[in-house]
Amino acid sequence: MEPSIEQINQWRTDSKNWKWRVFYYNKEDSRLLVDKSNPNMGSTINFAHPKSYFFFIGMIIFFGIVIFTIVLAEK
Repeated sequence: MEPSIEQINQWRTDSKNWKWRVFYYNKEDSRLLVDKSNPNMGSTINFAHPKSYFFFIGMIIFFGIVIFTIVLAEK
């Protein structure tokens, strides 16, 4: 069951769901990608989601390969 917009806004604005005001961690929220506390700033990962760490590591590897390729192409 999808959460209502009111529930999503409540989760997003609740400071208990934000670790160090940077990392979103809410076990009740089943979404992997969520809006930041200020939705104009984009999205972030729900680190309570089981697949979040795989997604995060995958992003780091992807951007690492991109940077490595750019540096390698400059030589």
